[in-house]
Amino acid sequence: MSRIGKKPISLPQGVEITVKDNMVTAKGPKGTLSQAIPQGITVSVQDNQIVVERAGDSKQDRAYHGLTRALLANMVQGVSTGFERKLELVGVGYRAQLQGKKLVINIGYSHPVEVEPPEGIEFEVPAANKITVKGIDKQLVGNTAAVIRDIRRPEPYKGKGIKYEDEVVRRKAGKAGGK
Repeated sequence: MSRIGKKPISLPQGVEITVKDNMVTAKGPKGTLSQAIPQGITVSVQDNQIVVERAGDSKQDRAYHGLTRALLANMVQGVSTGFERKLELVGVGYRAQLQGKKLVINIGYSHPVEVEPPEGIEFEVPAANKITVKGIDKQLVGNTAAVIRDIRRPEPYKGKGIKYEDEVVRRKAGKAGGK
């Protein structure tokens, strides 16, 4: 039995779960998310908890058991509290700003880089060198933050670039210098 799969998901106040055919819909104060349930997995709501069970013991069913439970737990957390990913710009003159909903980043290129937020994502710029990506879909928040980071990844010599707030950039020694 999957350790993750057999744990029930407790529903916070204000979150509604609807199970219809092979679709689970979570509705909460932040918005609505839906997830398709794979064949061989059943989802039920009992005593203000979501219970995920599998029909058989095949390798595919065992793999989907924990995955489905994790995806549903992320949906419940997303519609109740949401997710955020924080990024930092490291380098002289590197800065970010918002123009409407669009994020404009000056990161050492000859032109500013503009990033349009996908549906359900919003950007915040608390400081000139900090970016916060917020949304209810954990996968979309993480992917959007990764796209922003890929504009200029941190390099190992000076550490310049866009990095996650909790990321540690491994530094390399530069040239050895003269004799």
